[in-house]
Amino acid sequence: MSDSSSPTSTRPRKTPRQARAEETVESIVEAAAQVLEAEGIEGFNTNAIARRAGVSIGSLYQYFPGKDALTVALIQRETRRFHDDAAAALAQRSGKATLEYLIGAAVRQQLQRPMLARLLDVQESSPALRGEVGKTGFDALVVAVVRRVAPRLEHPEVAAADLLAIIQGLTDSAGERGEQNLENLEHRVRAAVFGYLSRVARPRKHSP
Repeated sequence: MSDSSSPTSTRPRKTPRQARAEETVESIVEAAAQVLEAEGIEGFNTNAIARRAGVSIGSLYQYFPGKDALTVALIQRETRRFHDDAAAALAQRSGKATLEYLIGAAVRQQLQRPMLARLLDVQESSPALRGEVGKTGFDALVVAVVRRVAPRLEHPEVAAADLLAIIQGLTDSAGERGEQNLENLEHRVRAAVFGYLSRVARPRKHSP
């Protein structure tokens, strides 16, 4: 079977309903992550993924019609893991701790498996996959965090969008440089984020 894209090639062929089938799908998706990390986009194909997962190519095609569907499944898995981690920010006791936790989650997502994070960013922006991952509700989470840390802020949605841009820009560039020190990057992102909030939260002086 070909890895070429088609209108349905980005969607799973079927959903596993038994525990063994779920384990098989999970092993295939993790194998896809490992192939992407080890071989890059050039070596990312269904035959390599099936070999690493220890399944036949026929078993892989039972669930995924091609590598685009596997890429979408992998992006969805990593996005879900990141958002589950980030959502724990709202359980923190203070607004400051809430935002610090969110920053930590973003840093962990980028640097714990940096090659995977970078390659998925590239894949997610490809025309074949654009729009397939869907909305995640993450923007609303960041707005909630901003409202906790700066409850008097006049436009929390705007601040949340700015903070997302700051966090993503710093973490992505650190990943591209191959940084590995999570603590150091987290310190820098905190400085940028809290510095931004300290300025925008101040009442503006109006010119006479």
